[in-house]
Amino acid sequence: MRNKKFSTVLVSLLMVGALAACGGNNSNNSSASPSDAPSSSAAAEPSASAIASASVEVDQGTPDMDFDLGGRVIKVVSWWDMTPQERNPDEIAKKKNLEELQKKHNFTMEFVSVDFGEYQEKVTASLLAGQPIGDIVRVGRNYSIPSLVQQDLLWQVDEYTKNANAFDQDATNKWGMFNGRSYLFSEARENLAQGIFYNRTLMNQLGIKPLQDYVNEETWNWDTLIQVAKDANKDTNNDGKLDTWGLANPGLMDPALYSNGAALTIGDKQTLDDPKTVEALNFVSRIATEKAARPTEGGDWTEPGQFFRQGNTLMYTGAMWEIGGLKTDMKDYDIGFVPFPKGPSADTYHSLEGMYQALSIPKAIKDPDKLLYIWEKFNDIDSIYDYQGQAGYEQNLSTEEDINNAKLSAAGLLVLEHFTFPDFPYYPISGDLLNGESVSTVIEKYKAPAQAAIDAIYKK
Repeated sequence: MRNKKFSTVLVSLLMVGALAACGGNNSNNSSASPSDAPSSSAAAEPSASAIASASVEVDQGTPDMDFDLGGRVIKVVSWWDMTPQERNPDEIAKKKNLEELQKKHNFTMEFVSVDFGEYQEKVTASLLAGQPIGDIVRVGRNYSIPSLVQQDLLWQVDEYTKNANAFDQDATNKWGMFNGRSYLFSEARENLAQGIFYNRTLMNQLGIKPLQDYVNEETWNWDTLIQVAKDANKDTNNDGKLDTWGLANPGLMDPALYSNGAALTIGDKQTLDDPKTVEALNFVSRIATEKAARPTEGGDWTEPGQFFRQGNTLMYTGAMWEIGGLKTDMKDYDIGFVPFPKGPSADTYHSLEGMYQALSIPKAIKDPDKLLYIWEKFNDIDSIYDYQGQAGYEQNLSTEEDINNAKLSAAGLLVLEHFTFPDFPYYPISGDLLNGESVSTVIEKYKAPAQAAIDAIYKK
């Protein structure tokens, strides 16, 4: 498979060169994309070295290296056990890669899990003390960028993560960036898909129009969501009380933001009065004022998920990593998945990671280039699947439409940064909106505190 991919890249580059040579700098030549088109006639015909370089970077990755780590133990730390498994052929291939790498380069990779509740504190304390708890350490973007980077506690990694077959390029080139360099890397993102799980069994019982129809018709938007939620708020036994509900989550600030391509912060500025953000806040307010969601019963953050598990609530906004638990707890129900509906300023579906996490290498750790080489070769396989996450999606989702919806959501992943700032008034903003306070009042009330929270981090 790798040879086939190499040939494809080689042929593509030769075609671009031939087209450029024939067309010169003719701007009407649409055979090559703008990114392929040469900037001058001197670049019209790629050299053999240029072809080889591009092929190596895109498909072959870093050339094989020969080094001996002298029996070193490389600790990979996360809040779950990342030990390679053998649940599918891809996992088996990666595990085999690691075994061969350990023999060739004389090291042992040890996977360490730390309880999530104490994870951030342990990681940051160890880095500040100059004694990191691992060689490769999972960190949250919200507490690593800019704080840990400003203190020069993490290695820059973007020089070593160009192999897209082994590294998620967005992890490094988007979400791990600070001042033009990157400090984070990851190999996967499929579990980061967020959207709406829905009870297809209940939907059919209530005679609700299939949610997939709205997606197919391209009418799955905020107005539709609210209407569907209201339609499912029913008193089915005529006792004067609602006994089925349409929406488990009353607080939807993050989904409102990401589904509209909006944010509360961008870089070192608050954006509460940005038009897209204002639209999102108005949607959050509508959910509350129009009583579209199931009322809280005083529970904690897990309450919406528990409501959904009862089988009497149609929709629940959640993340793909929850699907296993939902299926286990709802064996008598058919669970579907659709993207969170598009906001008025969005032209595609999105997903969210509000507290994005990825891997890093602490500055106190030596040989970061060798560690990233090992991680690349460990994860660089010829997958048997057509796309990343296929095994998990096909195992956990019931229909081809559900799978396509998950893929759509994951492809549009956004990272919101408001949790980077410990004093940011996120929960007061959400609380005031849920209590019926007007959007304009909320914006004016919290603009200054929001900017102050950002300044407290960026102006240290």
